[in-house]
Amino acid sequence: MDELIARITEHVGIDAEKAQSAVGMILGFLQKEGPQDRVGEMMAALPGAQELIDRAGGGGGGFLGGLMGGGVMGLGQQLMGLGLGMGEIAGISKETMAYAKEKVGDEPVDEVIGSIPGLSQFI
Repeated sequence: MDELIARITEHVGIDAEKAQSAVGMILGFLQKEGPQDRVGEMMAALPGAQELIDRAGGGGGGFLGGLMGGGVMGLGQQLMGLGLGMGEIAGISKETMAYAKEKVGDEPVDEVIGSIPGLSQFI
């Protein structure tokens, strides 16, 4: 995951701590909302992913996620809560999915993205 975080800090221009939190939230959201078999393939190919998810509070849901709403919009609100703008959120999402595709291949990642309503517009 260090490689992904370095890419995000370089290309998106945010610090590593914020990048780690954002990636943890995004991956946790996918873990919660996506097809378990495909998400499992992704997580297996991304060593350290579960640690980021755990540090980010499990990736959505819970009390804070419930207050902000669910789905992609709830995730967006959580990411904005880190002080990220829409451009930064899009950049982080695109880098994260590109990295996942490099590690596990296009098919599992595309299936996860396609299974969550509204997600494709941010990737």
